[in-house]
Amino acid sequence: MDLFRKKDIGALRSMAQKSGLTRNLSAFDLVFLGIGSVIGTGIFVLTGVGAALYAGPGISLSFVLASVACAFAGLAYAEYASMVPVAGSAYTYTYASLGEFVAFIVGWNLVLEYTVTCSTVASGWSGYVVGLLASGGIDLPIAFTKVPEEGGIINIPAIAITMFLCILLVRGTKETVMINRILVFVKLAVIAIFFVIAVPHVDPTNWDPFLPFGYQGIASGAAIVFFAYIGFDAVATSAEEAKNPSRDLPIGILGSLFVCAILYFFVALVLTGIVPYTDLNTPEPVAYALRAIGYPIGSAIVAVGAICGITTVLLVLLYGQARIFFALSRDGMIPAGICKIHKLYRTPYLVTIGGCILVAAIAGFAPIHLIAEMANIGTLSAFFLAGFGVLYLRITRPEIKRGFRCPAIYFVSPMAMLSCGYLMYNLPIHTWIRFVIWCVIGLIIYFGYSYKHSKIQSNEK
Repeated sequence: MDLFRKKDIGALRSMAQKSGLTRNLSAFDLVFLGIGSVIGTGIFVLTGVGAALYAGPGISLSFVLASVACAFAGLAYAEYASMVPVAGSAYTYTYASLGEFVAFIVGWNLVLEYTVTCSTVASGWSGYVVGLLASGGIDLPIAFTKVPEEGGIINIPAIAITMFLCILLVRGTKETVMINRILVFVKLAVIAIFFVIAVPHVDPTNWDPFLPFGYQGIASGAAIVFFAYIGFDAVATSAEEAKNPSRDLPIGILGSLFVCAILYFFVALVLTGIVPYTDLNTPEPVAYALRAIGYPIGSAIVAVGAICGITTVLLVLLYGQARIFFALSRDGMIPAGICKIHKLYRTPYLVTIGGCILVAAIAGFAPIHLIAEMANIGTLSAFFLAGFGVLYLRITRPEIKRGFRCPAIYFVSPMAMLSCGYLMYNLPIHTWIRFVIWCVIGLIIYFGYSYKHSKIQSNEK
């Protein structure tokens, strides 16, 4: 039994040319795809929680620290993506470097990351919409806006937005990118409005003390807001739809990370400058802060922007989820029939619909707060192995053509592993228990189905 059989990188490149997916994404599209997947829940929610409970005004530095950790992983992703421009993100990269068994574990954890994160974001979208309508005097019944554990029956808004975006994704990448561009522009415009209104009201005394929780607070805050960057790896899942993946994927990954880090830093700095950080433990800190300084209309505009922001995050994460399923099914890790490409729209419609139904079911009925942190450990484990795998390939396969070479690889790769490992170490024990259970389920699937039906296994026969 060969658990570490690897995919040939040359064969992967040939497969990418025959995938049937349409190559219509430019570097500009990929940067916007990354921004759309990242800026949303983090900037509109985690900024307040991180400041109030972990870092105070120093939360701005926490965002910088978290972005550095992401950048290390992003550089590894960029080299991988330029070398193996195939849909599947860290799963496919690991298949080519560390072998099938490790790749399946990574892919299985990416399924966890995307599915749970999508469900959480859909629930967050529902909360913002319900809150905005309530502020306008429209109260929706709790029975149809909350899950059973919260006193409701079903979260219909969360299900509705998921299935609406499912339709967009099935219709095609071009339409998805167009909608994403519009929503990203709206989101960035709203952030600009926040700056215009808020900057004149900054009171430097609110920054004193700047580090009320000490330097440890910056690290603790970074461990929390790191997850505001979850989603940038969705850019790598679009490899087979990029016009020039070797050049454009690194631009998309690192460009979107840079833009998001800058915005996070300044939003956090201004936000903690206009109201005391102790007042920001609220699910809508940006909107709350504008109301606190006397701008209710600006607050409503920000709420609309938050809805747009969270919509783009959900859109891109659903897109990435479908591509992970597509890669797994194409390799025989899960039934291959579900990776069929739609004859008209040229999209993997079966996995898109199936994935969206799963997300909608969790968002509509499950107590998301009990499982949301599992997305974090799934993401970090994938980032950890990506950091290791790119170094392994650099040492063992130096002859492979790389459109982008990670600078200072012997520093960047270990730092990617150390930073991700440190954050995983600091996650709660119950998260680790659920993670182990999830991995055990994955092992049962791998040894019961995937190993026997692997396309590499079939080719060997």
